[in-house]
Amino acid sequence: MAGGLNEYIKHHLTHNVTEVSGQPFHFDTWAVSLVLGLIFILWFGFYARKATAGVPSKGQAFVEMVVEFIDGQVKDTFHGNRNSVTPLALTIFMWVVFMNTMDLIPLDLPGTLVTATQGAEVAEHSYFRLVPTADLNTTFALSVGVFFILIGHAISAKGVGGFGKELATAPFHAHGFMQIVLIPVNLLMNVIEWLVKPISLAMRLFGNMYGGELVFMLIAGLMTSWATFVPGVIANAAWGIFHILIILLQAFIFMILTVVYIAGAREHH
Repeated sequence: MAGGLNEYIKHHLTHNVTEVSGQPFHFDTWAVSLVLGLIFILWFGFYARKATAGVPSKGQAFVEMVVEFIDGQVKDTFHGNRNSVTPLALTIFMWVVFMNTMDLIPLDLPGTLVTATQGAEVAEHSYFRLVPTADLNTTFALSVGVFFILIGHAISAKGVGGFGKELATAPFHAHGFMQIVLIPVNLLMNVIEWLVKPISLAMRLFGNMYGGELVFMLIAGLMTSWATFVPGVIANAAWGIFHILIILLQAFIFMILTVVYIAGAREHH
């Protein structure tokens, strides 16, 4: 490993960056996220169009099982009309699972492919990160999207005036002059509460996936020596199996918190 473990980790933590309108753009994150999103749409759309009332195929049965599971979770958490909430929850869960699962692909696969096609010298200066959710840009983009959806639900349930009134009068309810005095305090508290939601969603998912990616890189350092190769393989397999739980759990948490936040946004305080 040329340059040692530090250089190895630094290389694998570097994004494939290009410029868009003069700003850095993580091409690898965008490309992988787009491809995985399209795979989800094509996969589930294919079985949705071919769905039959008879005995389902294995593929259709799996898709139905996932949809029923997500709908059941939404039903337990959100007690309003689920026509738009369940598809949103399904999309979030499956897309995040797909992006998280990229962490199980060998770290050196992109470099190996570049080496095989363009040579080792080109591969040494090529960068491509496979895990979109280990990029803070991805998790914040998802959480910001959720944030605007929450505002949409709040306005839909309460109206623009009702939502604005709630921001100014809750959580510290008062009457008369004190109600006016408490408006700045209520606004500050509500702004903090609303901003914490997308920030916590983004940071939780990013932190877990970035940490998991980093552990895989550290374990890879054990495989550079014959003395530690076998322990490295064992540690890699053990962490990979445990990481499957993290992949599914983090997607589930992101999805269920989104539904919880939507339910809260529609409540009247």
